[in-house]
Amino acid sequence: MSNRRAFLGQVIGGAVAGLASSSRILGANDRIRIGLIGAGDRGTEIFQAAMHCPNVEAVAVADVYTRRLERMQAKVPQIATYKDFRRLLDDKTIDAVLIATPQHQHALNFVPAIQAGKDVYQEKTMAFTPQHAKRMRKAFEGSGRVVQVGIQITTGAGNQKVREFVSAGRMGTITALQTFHYRNSRNGGWLRPIPPDCDEQHIDWRMFEGEAELHPFDPQRYMNWRFYWDYSGGDVTENMVHQLGFWYKALDLTIPEAVTMSGANYLSPKMQVPDTMNVSMAHSEKILFNWSGMFGNDFFRETYDYALGTQATLIHNQGDQVFYLPQEQRLTPEVAAEIVPDTQRYKEVTNLHMQNFFDCVRSRKQPNCPFEIGFRTAITTRMALTSYHEKRTVRWDPATEEIV
Repeated sequence: MSNRRAFLGQVIGGAVAGLASSSRILGANDRIRIGLIGAGDRGTEIFQAAMHCPNVEAVAVADVYTRRLERMQAKVPQIATYKDFRRLLDDKTIDAVLIATPQHQHALNFVPAIQAGKDVYQEKTMAFTPQHAKRMRKAFEGSGRVVQVGIQITTGAGNQKVREFVSAGRMGTITALQTFHYRNSRNGGWLRPIPPDCDEQHIDWRMFEGEAELHPFDPQRYMNWRFYWDYSGGDVTENMVHQLGFWYKALDLTIPEAVTMSGANYLSPKMQVPDTMNVSMAHSEKILFNWSGMFGNDFFRETYDYALGTQATLIHNQGDQVFYLPQEQRLTPEVAAEIVPDTQRYKEVTNLHMQNFFDCVRSRKQPNCPFEIGFRTAITTRMALTSYHEKRTVRWDPATEEIV
């Protein structure tokens, strides 16, 4: 316990020290200097997306694993590298940071980054628990910082199309959302091999664990953290959150009143988290939002959504296409051929989402997936996981902001 207090004291102390720093004021054409916190697979992807944006300069990268720092330095030889992310935040010339650490670390990285005066691109799920979400909100409110949450589907053209149909009154009253995320891949496609240098000499295990329950060093826990409840919510926080963000933005949904999750692990014994699951969310907007996810079949692909209204049905697929079916239109073979689950590749819009972030860093406008969407979706995912663990329907108390 004393080691944990010492670690948290160092994090908080570093954050307080960072309060004196602030980002410089950027003009419309000024170069944005960035740092990356978390250089795993997703961190590398968003880093590359950032580097494709004009007038962006990579300054520093932080990761607890030396292999990843060396890999990033091979790509960008002049980049500064740190095992301790707080040293990256000490650099007052850095305008913005991209955070792509495991989910249990997000609040530990985000709060000091905001307090150090950095704008933040925060990978999803934004917060691991309601307590983390509230700590992040306390740091963010009044900070003047720009925060983009990495639910990139909110930047896609499909979201705008849905909002246009809804705002024009063409859907009537929507009372149900039926959404799917299917993969035919054991372990969700997440299983990572263990490199030969994956050991305590090359990894700051204590920094990785953060506030999670302490364990002896385990290379499986480090490389395959998505399998473990201490660090991940499994498919709920990896993929359901994307579809939550899409519809929360399109329909301006708030945190659900009640959530029920059921499921099991049928095919993936290496994982603690389930590989087949259903989540049902009852919203005060009088919408029942159902999500189904699995790793044993890919019929619906990685995004397939129905919005069911009194006047029409909207279908949104993984290619970010939107189909509008008026109530009187029957599902003929010709229509069915048009709306079968998408056979295209997943529509990747991370580059556009990252560009939107940098545009807002310069303009100080609200980005496409602002902090509030990140907050609502984070709470909803944790409600689902609490329901699963406790085998009951859970509710959100807006007065205490607790799951009950």
